[in-house]
Amino acid sequence: MRLQGSRILVTGGARGMGLEIARLAASKGADTAIWDVDERRLPEVLTTVRDAMRGPEQRVATAVVDVSDRAAVMAAARELEADFGPVDLLVNNAGVVSGKPLLDLAPEAIERTFRVNALALFWTTQAFLPGMIQRGRGHLVTLASAAGLLGAPGMSDYSASKYAAVGYHEALRAELRRRAPGIGTTLVCPYFVDTGMFAGVRTRFPFLLPILRPEAVAAAVARGVEQDRRVVILPWFVHSLKLIRLLPAAWLDPIAAFFGIHSAMDSFTGRPTPPPPRGDRS
Repeated sequence: MRLQGSRILVTGGARGMGLEIARLAASKGADTAIWDVDERRLPEVLTTVRDAMRGPEQRVATAVVDVSDRAAVMAAARELEADFGPVDLLVNNAGVVSGKPLLDLAPEAIERTFRVNALALFWTTQAFLPGMIQRGRGHLVTLASAAGLLGAPGMSDYSASKYAAVGYHEALRAELRRRAPGIGTTLVCPYFVDTGMFAGVRTRFPFLLPILRPEAVAAAVARGVEQDRRVVILPWFVHSLKLIRLLPAAWLDPIAAFFGIHSAMDSFTGRPTPPPPRGDRS
């Protein structure tokens, strides 16, 4: 799918990977819409994406949307397509991380992780996929994680939600192959990305498992869409998890520990989760 001339929606697009994907899409000639809960950043986001646009005929739109709220997603989707036009490319990028051991996780944090990282995928896709099927074209991108391929300490809720994202995407891909082969799908599973969301994480072997730059991940996502790649895994060493997972757990765990996967979150600090939209505040 060509980005030039397409309409793209990026969720969680106010910073990090989402903002880089939106900026890159605009630079390639796409009309770009960004949803995020961080209302304070949206004016800056609007300027950043406009500055990247290839031509004056392109459009950019932003909206404060909590993608974990199904009703809010459906209402925002109707408004977006009425004003902006049909969405050709949906990039499900919004995500949160707690970064705490299981027994330190508050129930509210666990629920929030699953609402944003997993359930939101269903709401946004149900909002835009019917139109794509009707038009016979479109593309869906799921930003999952290497944590959706292998769990690690301090990531029980995050990893479980990303396993859910991977399973959701694989099932959806199989459904669309039978029902709507004109709709493309790309599953993206990166290692830690230097966006602030995973501030403080460390890697034992940076030449094998580097902390990725958001610009590099955004470029890989764009290539994945334009080349109709089904799966994008970053960096290349993460592909080895497919083989490691074939080993017995008694071997898998020491190997993961040796490569620093089990200790990566020990120094995690992260960043505060943005407040919910004003309408959702109690």
